[in-house]
Amino acid sequence: MLKEFKEFAMRGNVVDMAVGIVIGAAFTSIVKSLVGDMMMPIVGLITGGIDFTNVFITLKGGEFATLKAAQDAGAVTLNIGLFINAVISFVIVAFALFMLIKGMNQMKRKAEESPEEAPPPPREVQLLEEIRDALVKKK
Repeated sequence: MLKEFKEFAMRGNVVDMAVGIVIGAAFTSIVKSLVGDMMMPIVGLITGGIDFTNVFITLKGGEFATLKAAQDAGAVTLNIGLFINAVISFVIVAFALFMLIKGMNQMKRKAEESPEEAPPPPREVQLLEEIRDALVKKK
């Protein structure tokens, strides 16, 4: 059984998947920074500084000015603003990944389309072509 597990764990696709998960986890911090530090300020500027964080409905527990105050009081809230922020973040991340993959696909296509340069013909062939061209010019 240990031998079977070792064979399973050492398969190429399992190792590739493990590497992908680790890189994905590391990439998460980059994406969060991209969204939170780079994109959301631009979205805030475009929307006039609207902060959706404090858009909520109190289902039970009274009325509160901020979501933090409602949560501290233990009120039951429907956090519409946090959901809107999550949707906006998702759209931004999805668009950024779309653009990244689109760029990679274009680079890959260009590499596939550009034909490799043919190696120069051997010296003998070059000499024969020169002789042929000289004979054609004499006529």
